[in-house]
Amino acid sequence: MRTQPDPRRPHDFDHRHGDVSGGWLRAATFGAMDGLVSNTALVAGVGAAGDSQAVLIGGFAGLVAGAFSMALGEFASVQTANEQIESEVRVERRALSRYPQAEEAELTDAMIQMGMRPETARQAAQEIHRDADQALHFHLVQEIGIDPREKPSPYVAAGSSFVTFAIGAVIPLIPFLLGAELLWLGLLCGGLGLLVAGAVGSRFTKKPIWFAALRQLAFGVVAVAATYLVGSLIGAAVT
Repeated sequence: MRTQPDPRRPHDFDHRHGDVSGGWLRAATFGAMDGLVSNTALVAGVGAAGDSQAVLIGGFAGLVAGAFSMALGEFASVQTANEQIESEVRVERRALSRYPQAEEAELTDAMIQMGMRPETARQAAQEIHRDADQALHFHLVQEIGIDPREKPSPYVAAGSSFVTFAIGAVIPLIPFLLGAELLWLGLLCGGLGLLVAGAVGSRFTKKPIWFAALRQLAFGVVAVAATYLVGSLIGAAVT
């Protein structure tokens, strides 16, 4: 017999939230997509204008350059955002130290605007301000919408971006690594990779699998078609 949950206990019996603060999912998704799209497009462009050896060399050059570029870009982006958060922490900590009563009144007003009664809001603000760190974090969440205790890691973002970009970028090169010199096989592998990447991403976003997979494929097709056209024009011009 199924036990009914106690409504007085924390509401975690019928749903759980994913970790949206770590920074790895966005970096990993972007890395995989960028690796797949950019290297599949590169294979298409070079393949339309050159031979299979040029495709392989260009593909691996794109893989290495893109993976490092993505990783360093993600690290710099997340680190800069974290430094901005730390700057806001210092500003708020200084305000709490210099004007504690004004900050408490500010929090009281914010709670009243959220729908609390004035007496309840004043009591809650007093309770929160008994702990300086708790007050700091609460004010930052209320004022800028960010809890500084949940900053994403730039190392996790950089690492996940590097790995997933490299994985995505190697997929359209698989036929050439196996000795097949057919451009359409590389493009097929890239297309399948895009479908899989979209389907995997849907597990986190709760979007329909078919929608997420086809959306990723559509984005890739646009980039690949444009690059193939440019490669064809360059190939025709130099021959």
